[in-house]
Amino acid sequence: MSSKSGGSKKNIKGEKVIADNRKANYLFSIEEVFEAGLVLLGSEVKSLRLNKANIAESYASEEEGEIFLINSNIPPYKNAIFTNHKPKRKRKLLLNSREINKLKNASQKKGMTIIPLKLFFNEKGIAKISIGLGKGKKLHDKRQDQKRKDWDKQKSRLLKKNN
Repeated sequence: MSSKSGGSKKNIKGEKVIADNRKANYLFSIEEVFEAGLVLLGSEVKSLRLNKANIAESYASEEEGEIFLINSNIPPYKNAIFTNHKPKRKRKLLLNSREINKLKNASQKKGMTIIPLKLFFNEKGIAKISIGLGKGKKLHDKRQDQKRKDWDKQKSRLLKKNN
């Protein structure tokens, strides 16, 4: 899901977040996080600079020894004339071979998925994506997480009220 406001958010590391997948932590238990570069066209980068992207329904998979981001939506840049891109094309992720092998082996295990967590520009202005290796949660796991969240909120309210 892209950010709600038109402006961008900067986090502690100086990264400009373009889109983040808020449902990922709810639907999956993330075991390991990787940071990867993206192979993009010029019109895609310009569209990203306007904070137009959606990675909520996307995933990554291994094909021919490389990792690709599939079903991510970067809408066409309106000022590009004839060199515009396809919004939902496969985009190659730039990882080193050790990370690719680790992701490939883990994704072949039962229930493991490569999920994009957030799309951002780093402090140097280069588009990066944070991907996580996760396992799908069962319904009871989601309920436990919700109970824990509710309890943490209630606990912080009680502590704030007593102080």
